[in-house]
Amino acid sequence: MYTLIRSEAEYQKAIERLEFIFDAKPNTPEGEELELLSVLIEHYEKQYFTVDCPDPIAAIQFRMEQLNMRPTDLAKIIGYKSRVSELFSKKRKLSLTMIRKLHSALHIPMEILVQEY
Repeated sequence: MYTLIRSEAEYQKAIERLEFIFDAKPNTPEGEELELLSVLIEHYEKQYFTVDCPDPIAAIQFRMEQLNMRPTDLAKIIGYKSRVSELFSKKRKLSLTMIRKLHSALHIPMEILVQEY
């Protein structure tokens, strides 16, 4: 019988067992064990392996890189070239209007864009 995972050693043991029974068929004892282990591992990971949202400016720059955009392309979305420069140097904060435009044009999640930096 399984209990909550409370240590790194228990976590590693659960991962090893999960890998061993990974191909278990549903509605079998091993399939039930696989499902239970998955839930326990997910709970432990949420508790101890949290991932912080990236800095909004870093997220914008990353997305621009993915889309092969240049600062002049971003200026077309948010306004002036000088605003882009001020944003990247963190001399200007994102306004609500900029956040909405960036979310719409670059598909960056709002929760990333509204963070303080």
